[in-house]
Amino acid sequence: MAALRGGWADEGFGAVADAFERNFAEEDELGAAVAVFAGGRQVVDLWGGIADDRTGRPWERETTVPVFSCAKGLVSLCVQLLAQEGRLDLDAPVSRYWPEFAQYGKEAVTCRQVLAHRAGIPALDRVLTAQEIAAWTPVIRAIEEQKPLWEPGAAYEYHGHVFGFLLGEVVRRLTGLTPGAYFRRTVGEPLGLRAWLALPDGELGSLARLSEAGERPALPGPESLIMRTVTMNGALAFPGLDEPYGWNDPALLGMELPGAGGAASASGLAGVYAAAVTGVDGGARLLTPETVADAVRETSSGPSWSGLDFGHRWGAGFLLDSPARRLLGARSFANDGAGGQFAFGDDEFGVGFAYLANRMIGHGDARAERLTEAVRKSVGAPEA
Repeated sequence: MAALRGGWADEGFGAVADAFERNFAEEDELGAAVAVFAGGRQVVDLWGGIADDRTGRPWERETTVPVFSCAKGLVSLCVQLLAQEGRLDLDAPVSRYWPEFAQYGKEAVTCRQVLAHRAGIPALDRVLTAQEIAAWTPVIRAIEEQKPLWEPGAAYEYHGHVFGFLLGEVVRRLTGLTPGAYFRRTVGEPLGLRAWLALPDGELGSLARLSEAGERPALPGPESLIMRTVTMNGALAFPGLDEPYGWNDPALLGMELPGAGGAASASGLAGVYAAAVTGVDGGARLLTPETVADAVRETSSGPSWSGLDFGHRWGAGFLLDSPARRLLGARSFANDGAGGQFAFGDDEFGVGFAYLANRMIGHGDARAERLTEAVRKSVGAPEA
């Protein structure tokens, strides 16, 4: 059994430490960290293993990891904050804030439909280079010119990168800042949280290197909707990690890819959710109970437009508690990311949680599920 390199768990949260150690003993864990806040203070901060399997560099407390679609939680938080302030109406047409968007059948699309993956544009027809994607504006023009695949609101399909760029442009139109800059100014920097939507160059030295677990599974062809969605029509490498514009490439990590390109430490990401539901270290909570109630109202579930059904339930930008993805209860809201990354908040139990790892096993694998169940036990949430 692998010994923990560092960290601590408060009395009452020993089950989380046990589950973390069990992950190293029973799963194909390389390096990982888990952080839990309860009642506005950190109660678990654990890390262990190897951050870089080429050099043996150990995982440290401030090690950062690409968090993939956990980035959607940061974008959704920004959108919810703007709505809470009265600057954004989630049920108004996107074109109220972005007039050029109102083309080709998108005139009535709302931000809530985008948050629910119901806008009808999970992928783009235009083929862009990685350099164009990094420049932001070419993606925005492609979204403006895109025709929905279905009548917006009538079905849902995971919107991948489009989710972040579309909502991110609304944030930019309202604030003058890209979502990454707005998040850092509003949340990350004031609270000292190590979470970003584009990794600063100065943080590359603390970055964990991702590693694939075993052989790659068979994947759909590049023309399939899912691969077009996650690779932006082949401009970004997936599942490859070390190819140009793969997820170990600093050039990719430095881009602002707000739908899937975030990076964070476990404490930083858990702190974001804790700040949202309770505040941290005596600060006020970012989201009111009414805003959380709106965010956890189910908007999408069941089979998607393409016929996929992973058993997930969606609220306004977040995964909700479901048999397929157990959280703490009806007030929980989460996002997960490729390889097993996972984070959630819950204002009924006052919890912010994040688990990050560099061994890319999968979505919803046993590692995060085991840790979440330990948190459930520690805070007295009903058994799954």
